[in-house]
Amino acid sequence: MAALTGTQKAAMLLLQLGRDRAARVMAQLDVNEIEELTAEILRLERVDQRLADEVLEEFHAVSVVGPGVGGGMGLAQHLLVASLGAEQAADVLERLQTTMQGQPFEFLQHADARQVVSLLSSEHPQAIALVLAHLKPDHAGIILAGLDPELQADIAHRIALMERASPDVVQVIAETLQRKASSVLQANDFAAVGGVQPLVEIINRADPGTEKVILEGLAARDEELAEEVRSRMFVFADITLLEDRAMQLVLRQVETAQLSVALKGVSDGVRETVMRNLSERARENLLEEIELLGPVRLSLVEDARAAIVQVIRRLEESGQIVIRRDAEDELVA
Repeated sequence: MAALTGTQKAAMLLLQLGRDRAARVMAQLDVNEIEELTAEILRLERVDQRLADEVLEEFHAVSVVGPGVGGGMGLAQHLLVASLGAEQAADVLERLQTTMQGQPFEFLQHADARQVVSLLSSEHPQAIALVLAHLKPDHAGIILAGLDPELQADIAHRIALMERASPDVVQVIAETLQRKASSVLQANDFAAVGGVQPLVEIINRADPGTEKVILEGLAARDEELAEEVRSRMFVFADITLLEDRAMQLVLRQVETAQLSVALKGVSDGVRETVMRNLSERARENLLEEIELLGPVRLSLVEDARAAIVQVIRRLEESGQIVIRRDAEDELVA
């Protein structure tokens, strides 16, 4: 912790807030701060989970105590609500409290599932069931799938019937496993925190102004890396990847005037994707609107496209549509 700069700590904290919240926080920063944080996010490919937790704890301590003033939960909540809003503040506080209090099997929460399977394979099924019941469901599911098939049903049955467990028993099992874990789990179980893809997902959820600042600042530092980030982002031209039903849902939320500006100078593929998903009357109205526009400033075209991309991102985030990237498998009914 002592070797970390303030910017490095801020980047680690930002990533742990979640991608949507991180995007909103970055939108409140100035250009230089955004560029510095972007650079640190890209450098933080893998970070010791315990170090990441220490950053959270330090943030919690600063929020509670403050520089020479009275602290407490009230002040921490006030500070978070003021910066993130009530709903997001509640989520952050809940996570911080969990981190501060600790969990009996916290050392397994971010460990590689295959290593946890190796650690648990010789344990009694009831002990395995107890451990899995304390882990996050997605992580526990992967671990359960890695165990011997004849054990899986037994453990699942025990989890289903489990209601309460003695804290003393849980603590004994946790301490025993933690001693064994030192020879099974490797390298302090590094957890993925940053890298290109998390940055892409943050930018995809940011407003157009923040997106532009980040990409321009990144390009000034490393054009090749900036190009890799751009290649992974969803842009207006990627609407050709949307299925027709998804495209129709998007178009219902876009005004004709905005769509006509966005379609200025697009490729034939993009235009065809839009046109085939409009009714005949809507298509005629759109073509007429485009003709009446005449030349349009590039900045206005980019703003219109960015607004439509934001609609698409919101629909994807809410689960109403699915974006099929080129590298992804197609869905089978």
